[in-house]
Amino acid sequence: MAGACGRTVAAGGSRDPAGNRRRRAARLAERGHPWRRGLAGALTAALFLGGIAAAQAQVIATRIWPARDYTRVTFESRAALDYSLFALKNPGRLVLDLNTEDADGLIAELQSKVAAADPYIAVLRVGTNRPGVTRVVLDLKAEVRPQVFALKPIADYGHRLVLDLYPLVPPDPLVALLELNGQLGAPAGRGGPPRKVSVARLATVVIDAGHGGEDPGARGRRGTLEKEITLLIAKRLKGLIDAETGMRAVLTRDGDYYLALGARVKKARDVKADLFVSVHADAFTRPHARGSSVFTLSQRPSSAAAAWLAKQENDSDLIGGVNLDTRDPILQQVLVDLSQTGNNDHSRKLAGAVLSELGQINSLHKANVERAGFAVLKAPDVPSILVETAFLASPQEERRLQDESYQDKMARALLAGIKRYFAKNPPRPQGPLARY
Repeated sequence: MAGACGRTVAAGGSRDPAGNRRRRAARLAERGHPWRRGLAGALTAALFLGGIAAAQAQVIATRIWPARDYTRVTFESRAALDYSLFALKNPGRLVLDLNTEDADGLIAELQSKVAAADPYIAVLRVGTNRPGVTRVVLDLKAEVRPQVFALKPIADYGHRLVLDLYPLVPPDPLVALLELNGQLGAPAGRGGPPRKVSVARLATVVIDAGHGGEDPGARGRRGTLEKEITLLIAKRLKGLIDAETGMRAVLTRDGDYYLALGARVKKARDVKADLFVSVHADAFTRPHARGSSVFTLSQRPSSAAAAWLAKQENDSDLIGGVNLDTRDPILQQVLVDLSQTGNNDHSRKLAGAVLSELGQINSLHKANVERAGFAVLKAPDVPSILVETAFLASPQEERRLQDESYQDKMARALLAGIKRYFAKNPPRPQGPLARY
């Protein structure tokens, strides 16, 4: 009966008051009443914009950043994506459902972006789960601790949905250091434990290549990316330090991926670093800015330019993409105020020694060590400096930074400054961890 009544009403329309109101509103709008035209226009615009918003939810780019620390998968879109994530076992898989259609095949392209050397993803598959839902399945190489979170538009990026795959058991930074430097030695025998080789007290220098992954840093006019230049110089410096007697170097990142500022600080503390050197090649608001600079931590910037640069660097976490909801509270304790430490004096000595050496190969942006509130320099027990090797905004300096011989000169100047500092300030005694 209800069905029959419904059909009758639909056919005749006399018992459809809502439909009658819509028709009257449409006729009134057509008669030219200004407020009615405005109302009808607003309703039409709302429907139109709703359609645009739905279209903008489509994925416009995908990226994968594999690394020993973690692997990141990113989906970029013009509007925030709805999603669900769940895990399956035997074999281990992660399933990510995205409420979007892969109209342009951009999500499917992820299948070809998985590197064979990826530590965590074996295979990635993409398909349509049901209308309006695209399913991404990740076959895993090892147990992981996944984190998925959304990032709002910033810089050149739109909305981003980020899936980070962290190892269930994080790698021990000291063991990783020993493996890289070949200090664990060969196995003592078949099935036996590895032989540890005790050596004299080693000075450990942590080299931080600024930016990386989702955060490219500054960009030169020729398209040079700061993240690439900093990693090239950092690797050259590591090679020089490792060749020195009684010294060893650790890179905070050894590939193209982003590492949170606090995580860089924590790496230095985990390996009981004697020094922390963060390498950068920034841009500035004026293209004629030139020269090298060295910075130490201070809550009172030495200049307006120093304050501006510090803000640019500290914003890296927003651009690189950090899950602010799950940051380790221990990591937060690392970033203490400088007034709680007696570390600043040694940082200034190191900065002065490095600045003097840089002045031998490049003009100095400022003749003195500068100060600003760089978050990456906040290790309370490790002398820390940030080096602006040159300004990518300067066409002349961009060309020099692209030159391998100049990169080598820069790395050698940094080494000379570090050695000058150690000559007057020998590494302080530490526990047994520093001896292997």
